[in-house]
Amino acid sequence: MKEKKMFFLCMFAAVFCLFIGGTAQAAKSPQTIINDSVLTLKEMLSQNDAGAMGDTLRGAKGVAIFPSVVKAGFVVGGRYGEGLILRREGNSWNGPSFVDITGASFGLQVGIQSTALVLVITNERGMEGFVGDKITLGGDISVAAGPVGRDAQAATDGKLKASIYSYSMSKGLFAGMSLEGASITTQHEKNAKYWGKAMLPQEILKTKASKKDMAELLQALNSLIAKSGQ
Repeated sequence: MKEKKMFFLCMFAAVFCLFIGGTAQAAKSPQTIINDSVLTLKEMLSQNDAGAMGDTLRGAKGVAIFPSVVKAGFVVGGRYGEGLILRREGNSWNGPSFVDITGASFGLQVGIQSTALVLVITNERGMEGFVGDKITLGGDISVAAGPVGRDAQAATDGKLKASIYSYSMSKGLFAGMSLEGASITTQHEKNAKYWGKAMLPQEILKTKASKKDMAELLQALNSLIAKSGQ
C-alpha cells in the first residue's frame, strides 16, 4: 500500500515537472499568438455548432482567444495558455492585448491535453476585468460554459447572465468549458513588444486593431458573427 502511494506521488511529480518545464519554454511571440488564433477561429468556424457561438458573439463586448491551453496532471493538475484579448466597439475591434491563463484543476485526470479556448465577453463588467493586471474567473467575474446546440438560442435571446462564456475545441470536439478559478494575467512585455512601446491594457483596448497582421483574425471573427442564426 505504501509502495503504491509512493508510486502515485512520483507519477504526479513527474507529470507536474514536465508541465511546468514545458510551459516555461512555451513563450510565444505576439505574431505567433495572432497566427495561431486565426487557425483556432477557422477550426471553430468549420464546426456545425459554430452558429451557436456566433449568436453569443454577436452582442459581445469583447473576446479572448487562447490557441493552446495545456492541461496536465495526475489527480491534481494545472493549465497554462497564452492568448490575446480584443474589445468590440460597434463593428470595429480594438487591441490586441496579450495575456496568459493559468489555473489548478482537481479530480480524475491523467496525462497532458491541449485545448483551444475562446472566451466571449458579454458585458462592460466583463471587459473592465481585463484592464488590470490580473483577474480570477468565477471570482472577480462570472463565467459559464458557452451554450451550444438547442441551448444557445434560449441563452442568447436577451437572457445572457454570465459576463463571460467559454468555448473550447479539443480533438475536433466543440463545446463549452468550465473555467471557475482560472486566472488571466496581462503580459506587459508582449504588449510592449507588439505595440513598440509600453501601454496599459485600458489604452490598448481603446486602440483600433488596424495593423495588417490583424486583418485575417478580424475577418474570422466577423465570419463567426455572420454565421449566427444560420
